[in-house]
Amino acid sequence: MRNTARWAATLGLTATAVCGPLTGSALATPDAAPASLYAPSALVLTVAHGDSATMTTPVRAVTLSCSPTPSGTHPDSASACAELRGVGGNFEALTARDGMLCTKQYDPVIVTVDGVWQGKRVSYERTFANECVKGSYTTSLFAF
Repeated sequence: MRNTARWAATLGLTATAVCGPLTGSALATPDAAPASLYAPSALVLTVAHGDSATMTTPVRAVTLSCSPTPSGTHPDSASACAELRGVGGNFEALTARDGMLCTKQYDPVIVTVDGVWQGKRVSYERTFANECVKGSYTTSLFAF
């Protein structure tokens, strides 16, 4: 049941972020020019505590849109979008900062990202050993 609720929330937030601009007058004028020349980049990021995203309930979720300008509920959308652009949208390329010291306490934190990056569907999940290790991987993308 938890997995169903998680996916329903993720899909709802993704649909709102991607399709929100298509409501109202945009749908009423099919001959209108496209709203943007940029490929859509709209993501839903979640954080949960536990060993498996399918068995946990997210404790926080934010939206992040990077095209044409950074926006969403992410607290620092401009920096988060800059980090993603820096790695070409490849979440696997995000690396830990040098000089960061963390304890070896195991208190797993799961980060998921679902949505669209530059017009392509993306889905990412990573389990960090603890909150400190999660914070060492980026300066702002996972800081929400």
